[in-house]
Amino acid sequence: MKNMRDIKVILASGSPRRRQLLEQICIKADIRPSRVEETTTSTDPEAVVMELSSRKAEDVAEQALAGTLILGADTVVAVDGQILGKPVSHEDARRMLRMIQGRSHQVYTGVTLIYKEEEGSRGVTFSERTEVLVYPMSQEEITAYADSEEPMDKAGAYGIQGRFAAYIQGIRGDYSNVVGLPVGRVWQEWKRLIEETEGE
Repeated sequence: MKNMRDIKVILASGSPRRRQLLEQICIKADIRPSRVEETTTSTDPEAVVMELSSRKAEDVAEQALAGTLILGADTVVAVDGQILGKPVSHEDARRMLRMIQGRSHQVYTGVTLIYKEEEGSRGVTFSERTEVLVYPMSQEEITAYADSEEPMDKAGAYGIQGRFAAYIQGIRGDYSNVVGLPVGRVWQEWKRLIEETEGE
């Protein structure tokens, strides 16, 4: 089997957290953010992240060379089935934090891997779900966190790897998924994809 670490990887996302997670498992990716509009008609969190990750990866794959692996990803937070994206303002961040404090919510990440070959491409799309339980927060704690810059570019208005760690009571599932990319699952799906390609 070819050395997977020798394969050129393109990350179709500008997220520094996803880049860092890939580097954690020794994958150095070229960063080429997709320019597709992140809109969808679906309201199902799992369907949304899978659709958007697929569109992102396909957009970047159009310009990629053969022998390249393209990775597209999208993450949302959901509470009672309602999707919480990135806050548009600090007030919006406060609203989201009030929704998730003192209870559990779900984090979904959709991932699409496309391996470009000379005669076309091969790909896989999957989603990962993690349950997150947040301690009760006072109004002062919500305001202090929401008024910082940390929640502003993050789905659900928080970063588990930042200051918000003080309010995480527990998680059930993959921690890296909550950060933005389930790297263990990514590696396993990638390995399977390459094995299938070589098995033909």
